[in-house]
Amino acid sequence: MANEVQQFDVVVIGGGPGGYAAALYGASAGLNMAIVERDKVGGTCLHRGCVPAKEFLETAHVRRTVEHASEFGVTPKSVSVDFAVSQQRKNEIVERLFKGLSGLLKGRKVTIFQGTGRLEKDLSVTVLDGADAGVVARGTNVILAAGSVPRTLPGFEVDGSIVVTSDEFLDLSALPSTAAVIGGGAIGCEFASLLADLGTKVTILESLPSILAGCDSEVASVVQRSFKKRGIEIRVGVKITGHSPKKGATTIAIEGEEGVDTDMVVMSVGRRARTEGLLGEGTGVVLNDRGFVVADNYQRTGAAHVFAVGDVVADTPQLAHVGFAEAIVAIKTILGEAVVPVDYDRVPWAIYSNPEVAFCGLTEALAKEKGYEVVVKKDPFGGNSRAQIIGDTEGVVKIIAEKRADGTAGQILGVHMAGPWVTEQLGAGYFAVNWEATAEEAAALIQPHPSLSETFGETLLALAGRGLHVG
Repeated sequence: MANEVQQFDVVVIGGGPGGYAAALYGASAGLNMAIVERDKVGGTCLHRGCVPAKEFLETAHVRRTVEHASEFGVTPKSVSVDFAVSQQRKNEIVERLFKGLSGLLKGRKVTIFQGTGRLEKDLSVTVLDGADAGVVARGTNVILAAGSVPRTLPGFEVDGSIVVTSDEFLDLSALPSTAAVIGGGAIGCEFASLLADLGTKVTILESLPSILAGCDSEVASVVQRSFKKRGIEIRVGVKITGHSPKKGATTIAIEGEEGVDTDMVVMSVGRRARTEGLLGEGTGVVLNDRGFVVADNYQRTGAAHVFAVGDVVADTPQLAHVGFAEAIVAIKTILGEAVVPVDYDRVPWAIYSNPEVAFCGLTEALAKEKGYEVVVKKDPFGGNSRAQIIGDTEGVVKIIAEKRADGTAGQILGVHMAGPWVTEQLGAGYFAVNWEATAEEAAALIQPHPSLSETFGETLLALAGRGLHVG
């Protein structure tokens, strides 16, 4: 009801992963929770990001499998992709997950207000528009979880046909013949990979010296070699100056180099915080120079009883599972419980390109930069029996450990993988890194045989000094 003031223990602005996780976790602890959401609970991750993108990547995986079926003695009649069918399947998956999440929130008696929320200085949240416009929800505590939106480059106005971000790309019913992906980070490589696997001629344009700049260099090299073998052109160290649309296509201008003719430009140059209009006057919440909310290790902002989680938080990885973890930290802090802050240096990363990439902890270069002497072991998937069985042997496992005074491997600092289904194998590596296990401790874990995870186990045994198949 307009102008009605309703009281809650916690009001959350934003119903994406960080926001709905806070609501569910808080409600399970007995707190009276409310969410103010401008669109649908689930946020970008469920509706315009993680989940839709991975559905399309799975479509690409299925096509690859069918294309190579004859190697297994299975002869398909033909291989073609109706992308509209994949789009419909994606929509059905998203809708099922949305309904499930909505049911969970309802079951835990979380109040959901439809509209854009603005924090006021008295810890009230005004619903500015939508079905619940005019409602004021006051919280003893407030959590800012407003999320983020795709960035673009100057001169590249998004039109939904020639220039698209992830938002528009994930709603396409047909794919272009050619595409230029601007940005060679995780999202850019996922889009480039799925487009190439579904028959689009792809060029990646990256301003940095390499793609996947945050990954260990040897892991990034595995992906780069695979991309090049599949016909993906990779141009790094480029400076893009604009583009010239013409008859359903465009030419991207590059300083000092030949331009790129393409049917579609896919912008993958990062995301900015959705903080415009989020804060009323005098809240005390501080934004940095890029518009992100400044918060401490316990997710506390500059205003008492106001917390921030997820993509709006400054200088943290924009990953859904980071939002989940931060939400738990915020709620436990509100409850006065003992809490371990998120260690961002050890957060697990998963990139669903072909080949997949998964890692946590320090890269070899970063470990050395931080002053560690290191011991490094790596093992390719080529010798793994399960990898050979499934016909996917491209990739490597690389583990970095601190070197002890006697030269042996001590605490594990980083685990880095590229290859088949590594996004499903990182769990044990994350435990090892996050629990500060030594090489010997982690090597004692028994891996099932035959399994892809044996490559991780073999690398650990070698790191501990006595490898079976790895020297």
